[in-house]
Amino acid sequence: MWILESLDPEYKLLFRMLPGPSKTMGRAPRADFIVDAPLVSRLHCRLNLETDKLDVEDLGSTNGTWVNGKKVLRSALGSGDEIRIGRVIFSIKPEAAAR
Repeated sequence: MWILESLDPEYKLLFRMLPGPSKTMGRAPRADFIVDAPLVSRLHCRLNLETDKLDVEDLGSTNGTWVNGKKVLRSALGSGDEIRIGRVIFSIKPEAAAR
């Protein structure tokens, strides 16, 4: 399991990503992980986790998906990486490191 935790005190969000079906992030009610913040698209990006490999894929968002300060269409994620959607930055870490 991986933990995505927002770094901005204005947006206190914590998501747990388990292996299995991919999860979407965005501000639409149908998103798996809802991020109701400025500049976040309805369905902004998709997270995939297979065993211990986590990656993110932009879903054609208006403002892009950013990993460690670089705009990406798709990127592998690892412990300590940061992902930004809209104005919200998430820290990525494996569950054991989150304790």
